Amino acid sequence: MDYVIITGSSGLIGSEAVHFFCKKNFHVIGIDNDMRSYFFGDNASTKRNLQILQQTYKNFEHINTDIRNKKALDEIFLRFTSKIKLIIHTAAQPSHDWAAREPVTDFEVNAGGTLLLLEAARTHCPEAVFIFTSTNKVYGDTPNSLPLVEKETRWEVNEQHMYYQNGIDETMSIDQSKHSLFGVSKSAADLLVQEYGRYFNMKTAVFRGGCLTGPRHCGTELHGFLSYLTKCAVTGNEYTIFGYKGKQVRDNIHSADLVNAFYHVYQKPRCAEVYNIGGGRFSNCSVIEAARICEEITGIKLKTRYSDTSRSGDHIWWISDCRKFCNHYPEWSITHNVTDIIKEIYLYNKNIWA
Repeated sequence: MDYVIITGSSGLIGSEAVHFFCKKNFHVIGIDNDMRSYFFGDNASTKRNLQILQQTYKNFEHINTDIRNKKALDEIFLRFTSKIKLIIHTAAQPSHDWAAREPVTDFEVNAGGTLLLLEAARTHCPEAVFIFTSTNKVYGDTPNSLPLVEKETRWEVNEQHMYYQNGIDETMSIDQSKHSLFGVSKSAADLLVQEYGRYFNMKTAVFRGGCLTGPRHCGTELHGFLSYLTKCAVTGNEYTIFGYKGKQVRDNIHSADLVNAFYHVYQKPRCAEVYNIGGGRFSNCSVIEAARICEEITGIKLKTRYSDTSRSGDHIWWISDCRKFCNHYPEWSITHNVTDIIKEIYLYNKNIWA
């Protein structure tokens, strides 16, 4: 039996990956210490996801440890060494707002933890495939310099600027822009994963995601856009829209579609590849469009508040150009659009929040 190590295994992408690879009869080693509850409070805890995984799969093994603990990581990798065929690294401090509160913690988790995992993989299982969930925040606020036009419910790229009609690709510079401290720590990790691929000839892949979402997302105001929006609808809590008239655009990819992309990479790995990944033109929305869809699905009128202050380093318009990945892995495709995603989040969680 092949082994896969998944960090952040109780989080959105991590838990989706556990479900996927357990069903594929891998032995799954999950590393998670529920640090999300430290970042965002008890309401964002991933304990429920962990309980479901432990109750569902005999081939899932949970290890409660911190990815900043070098000794613990070395012991885990040494224990399984030759059996490890895949590492999926999803553990992170995920909020650019939170990063400004504790920059050192943010960098230690996102950059330092990634370095320790890469070293453990290089030392103990250098032939394993290493997949990293990066972020579109590595591009900083450079996307805001695109020629955008304001429409009734969203900002959109100027139709005359044809290069970006399919979204933003991997050629956009990550240099000389305002990233947020979160964007910087993830950029450092992103570059480390690339460098271990190129310098040590490891099979590494970086996924720069737009909005990663799905029903297992423990959304909060600081992170988890669609999940938190739906949660506010059910609980009656007020949802704050930060800046840009609520017309800022995000593409949204379901966690299942993303994990399926990971599996394609595992089957035919390459070296030091970087992919922009998201809902693309198939699955995207502005904040106010998402609110309207949420109201239509739930039948609940959202309580919203508008703040003129936009989040520092935030994107006005982001749609991922996924053509590079689709070219490398033509059998992969996105299966969930925004409406599908919001409906699934609502049905999955309404009994928890109501």
